[in-house]
Amino acid sequence: MELLEQCQIWAENGEYQKIIDALEAIPAEQRTAEMDSELARAYNNLADHTTPEGRELLKKAIALLEPHADYFKGNHCWNFRMAYAYYYLDQEGPALRYFEQALEARPGDEDTQELIDDCRRRLTLPRFGRPFRARVREAWAAFADIEGELRALMDADQTWERGEEIVAKCEGALNLALSSTAFEIGFNGEKYELILSADGIRHNLFPLVYFRTHAPKPVLEHWNIWVGRQPSADFSLRSGEDEVRPEDVQVWTEQQENGQVALAVYCEKLLPLQREDGERAWWLLSTLTDHVLGEINAIAHIGAFDLLDAPKKGPVPIPAVSLAELPQTLKNLGLTDYRDGGDYLEHSDLSYELEPNEDPDADWRADIFAGSTRLPALINDYMKAEGDIVDAYHADGVAAGFFVYPLDSFTGEDRAKQIVDFRDALQEAVTEKAGEDAVTFLGGATGLYGGYLDFLAWDLMPVLQAAKTIFEDSSVAWAQFHVFRRDVGGVDLVAVEDEPQVDPETGSLLSAADIQTLESFCGDTASYFGRMYRYLMEFMEKGIGEGRFTRRQARRDLQIALWYAYACNNLDEYTMYYRAAQWMPASEQNARSCGMWYYRYSCALMYCGRLEEALQYSEQGVKEEPDYPWGWLQLGKLRAHFVSAWCPETTSS
Repeated sequence: MELLEQCQIWAENGEYQKIIDALEAIPAEQRTAEMDSELARAYNNLADHTTPEGRELLKKAIALLEPHADYFKGNHCWNFRMAYAYYYLDQEGPALRYFEQALEARPGDEDTQELIDDCRRRLTLPRFGRPFRARVREAWAAFADIEGELRALMDADQTWERGEEIVAKCEGALNLALSSTAFEIGFNGEKYELILSADGIRHNLFPLVYFRTHAPKPVLEHWNIWVGRQPSADFSLRSGEDEVRPEDVQVWTEQQENGQVALAVYCEKLLPLQREDGERAWWLLSTLTDHVLGEINAIAHIGAFDLLDAPKKGPVPIPAVSLAELPQTLKNLGLTDYRDGGDYLEHSDLSYELEPNEDPDADWRADIFAGSTRLPALINDYMKAEGDIVDAYHADGVAAGFFVYPLDSFTGEDRAKQIVDFRDALQEAVTEKAGEDAVTFLGGATGLYGGYLDFLAWDLMPVLQAAKTIFEDSSVAWAQFHVFRRDVGGVDLVAVEDEPQVDPETGSLLSAADIQTLESFCGDTASYFGRMYRYLMEFMEKGIGEGRFTRRQARRDLQIALWYAYACNNLDEYTMYYRAAQWMPASEQNARSCGMWYYRYSCALMYCGRLEEALQYSEQGVKEEPDYPWGWLQLGKLRAHFVSAWCPETTSS
């Protein structure tokens, strides 16, 4: 019996370790593609994806299968095994692509179709077992446990003979948060240093900056944590027997419209390598440039990098500088000298304008005409229906997405300001409710039909819960969360609602009989505001239970809001004032020209100690309905308070 036949029997019996033992005994260079595929299947089936050891087996399966992509092109089993490994590594983006190719090779396969459907669900609403926020905590806890040992090893190992051991220990801790990251570790004479590299890729900076920001204080007592390799004027590289130094490289600079700089470089020492292997020569010089400028400056300021095979010439001599002089040249152009990724990201907002698609059925974001962002590559990938950046974030438990909501509730001459103010308030409220360490906002945009707020969620579920609560209390009719992927749908935070049946006589969910009952609780000598409040709550619970309207529609109903605030304010308890203040904003869009609404909301705010807001709504109320007398009384009280606060009584001796 041939070995592959025996492996098939072992696989049918679930004896995967026997397959591994047999195939690993064969030197890798002597194994066939079929043998590697069987070994990968055994790794997949033996792996417990909930453990680090199991995840390593899945990664080994991918490493075994990848070199045989051309050999197994169009093969169901190969594609399924690749997809399976990615799926259980929580990388549903790559998994989906391979599952789809597996289904194409075996149309109608139910198992494959079921996994495709599950990938799409997981990509639409990522549910990470370990979101990035939790991974970062685990990683720093692990680093804190070993950092003393690392320092001792580095102190004793002056010749760096145990460098691999030191790097491996550090990498083991970092990989708990970051599935793949480059780093440098060393000692600057005063403190130990951990330098996290983005590999020259801008979107890699965001998780690295988040990771660095959450380093524990005990670690920071001994360590400097940097995001981005630091500038090194003395750095050099070797090409064969030649040492290439910054002074050996000529550079021509041209400033681009976006403020970045295009570089053209020439190095005579590298010409032999350039003729033999142009890509490697380009890599060597771009790496040398990164080290001279510092990684963050290279990311921020270098927009193009061209390797020349001869010095640049023209009708007029074009001056060049050496690579060693390039940092000062960039400073002379007015470009900021960045030493850390966090500082750069804080100042990296980019405004943009687009030609909107007027088709209301086009994909979300196609209708955008203006916006701003700190991560343009993410938007570009989305518009091109590419998902590499989203997949890279997803692999580490980070969700890259946006909120979208309609703009038809914003009207009037100051509509543009209302839209921006709402987006800013949404960002602030989500940050407050979910926690600053749960989300980083990237910017926002305005479209013909939708408003957009973009973000990276380090812990998605609290962010969505916070947004859902805020949207439910807002004036918008619906809201969705959408990942930055074109091949999946959105997640309803507030769904489009059928119009409820309102009483034609009252224009409210409350009927004339309901209002008459509520009025009966107000007597000339005694009132029953507790009974009024309970009647309203029972009315709403019954209506919601019977499906006549939703809780959101009840909260937006003007008459319900007026009676609710009336009952709460007159119960004269802080908790009831607070409930009124929380209830009223949802109905504000329906309160135009209603001085009573502004008066009652202002009272609730006042008794909650929110005096400046109370004054603002009181002043708006007398504008909306100047003939409502109680509005003026409330405004007088508040103005008197602020006048006395601004002009305290003084005495002179």
